[in-house]
Amino acid sequence: MATDRKSGSTGRIARTAERAADSKAFERAARMGYVASGVLHALIGFIALQIAGGGGGDADSSGAVAALADQPGGIFLIWACFLGCLALALFQASRVFLDSGQDRKEIWKKRATDAGSAVVYGAIGVSFGVFALGGSSDSEQSQVTWTARILSQPAGQVVVGLAGAVIAGIGVYFIYKGATRKFRKDLGPIPERTWQRTATATGIAGFVAKGVSLLILGGLVVAAAVTADPEKSTGLDGALHTLHEAPLGWLALGAVGVGLVLYGLYMALIRARFGKL
Repeated sequence: MATDRKSGSTGRIARTAERAADSKAFERAARMGYVASGVLHALIGFIALQIAGGGGGDADSSGAVAALADQPGGIFLIWACFLGCLALALFQASRVFLDSGQDRKEIWKKRATDAGSAVVYGAIGVSFGVFALGGSSDSEQSQVTWTARILSQPAGQVVVGLAGAVIAGIGVYFIYKGATRKFRKDLGPIPERTWQRTATATGIAGFVAKGVSLLILGGLVVAAAVTADPEKSTGLDGALHTLHEAPLGWLALGAVGVGLVLYGLYMALIRARFGKL
């Protein structure tokens, strides 16, 4: 009896999720989440270029959204990005109940991917939402604070070290995905040759650049674990400033900045329009 009730409840959730996922309006709103991600990455890329040229700025999500908030009409775009990310996060969460197939391993792989995407776009949405509601945040200080809290726990250094290794691993995957053009699997048919070339160029440069930034970020988190010093875990802004301090760092940071701008264009123009949902 309890099993039947559980199955019936799961079935109702799946049917509700399927109706929502089939809504064209919901799908269009969800695609705005890709646009929001593109806007965020492009802004971070521009700030990175600013730093490479000897200027200042916070090259992370909070710095990017703060810069957007300072622009005329920026608050309206922030609200649009916030709602778009929220819609995309909900859309991806709904897919968890719809994933099906013959191979149970593939089903759970799809569910894990969709759940992970929901978390990622939900987090991006929070970055926009804080500013949309009149608040502010500091991504770097937040990461230092959370790293300090984890390091203070038993086996905290191991946990932080593993987290850093995972971030670095994701960075390597992004580089691989860009270099081998695996990102094309995320896209549906692209009819025009100009769009195809744009997708390839922005995708390769964008994924590699994001991968490099994540690889450095993961290295900083590992360094914080090894030294038990949370101040070394300075987030994306710290990672890009670290790159800037290396020999010919201005050139390397400039290249990553351009790549992040192109990644933003890929997300906002290509993934939002041609991406599979």
